Amino acid sequence: MHVLITGAAGMLGRKLTRRLVDVGTLRGSPIDRIDLIDIVETPIENSTCFTHVTDICGPGVATELLRPVPDVIFHLAGVVSGEAEADFDKGMAVNVDGTRALFDALRFAEGSPRVVFTSSIAVFGAPFPDPIPDDFHLTPLTSYGMEKMVAEALLADYTRRGVFDGVGIRLPTISVRPGTPNAAASGFFSGIIREPLVGAQAVLPVSRNVRHSHASPRSAVGYMVHAAELDSAALGSRRNLTMPGVSVTVGEQIDALARVAGPDAASLIVEAPDPVIADIVGGWPERFDTQRALDLGFTPDESYDAIIRAYLEDDVAPS
Repeated sequence: MHVLITGAAGMLGRKLTRRLVDVGTLRGSPIDRIDLIDIVETPIENSTCFTHVTDICGPGVATELLRPVPDVIFHLAGVVSGEAEADFDKGMAVNVDGTRALFDALRFAEGSPRVVFTSSIAVFGAPFPDPIPDDFHLTPLTSYGMEKMVAEALLADYTRRGVFDGVGIRLPTISVRPGTPNAAASGFFSGIIREPLVGAQAVLPVSRNVRHSHASPRSAVGYMVHAAELDSAALGSRRNLTMPGVSVTVGEQIDALARVAGPDAASLIVEAPDPVIADIVGGWPERFDTQRALDLGFTPDESYDAIIRAYLEDDVAPS
């Protein structure tokens, strides 16, 4: 089994790689090679892993990486929401042009791999029904959401044409994210949990009434692996689907923090309204009907308390 991961140096890319290395199999076959692609070095040492510091948008790069064509490709590379909104050209170059470069290279390669693409719930735009069904029309209100929507359409059409066997999974906001904050507008959702857990203050830029849908990194990796292994015939022509998440308000997040870590941790959150972030987040969806994904075997987190405990187990305890 030969696997290729783009965006491998990112948080989810590293966790996915570690999961594949630890389990050692995918789709019932032993994994004998994992190619890790990113514009920076991917920090992992394993005999099955081969790192490539490169940009798939570069001339001929994607073609070279597909010699030979892997059995499974996880396409995670992307510019996050806040950065894509601030730098339109960069967002288009990575999220759209990079995706097309990879998909076009597959058009002219020998083989039809499973391609798992990580999309986002940002493809949906208000006004929303409550909950939002899986087949709700895509009307993104950010450049990032638009770019993910375009990539979803490419994935579906290239699959229809038989170039590859694609599955697009719309991830909820991932929390709690380990490490330092990134440029995503959603970063505070993790920050208000992560920082207080180590005794540091965290800034809350939106109202406690803001509701959003979340998945732990552990569940997100599980979704990717399941998308690689499921029988895609069950998807039919609808190749993109929304992943289950835990829908909670910011206030309910803070309540969960107090239950798991105590009231002193929750008291470290400082409210400092930011109208720019509030405006971006205000156009995001809050709650989904993900019965289609559940019927296909995708397994969500049980609660936001469970999301915090997963972070403590996976990213705090090991250190």
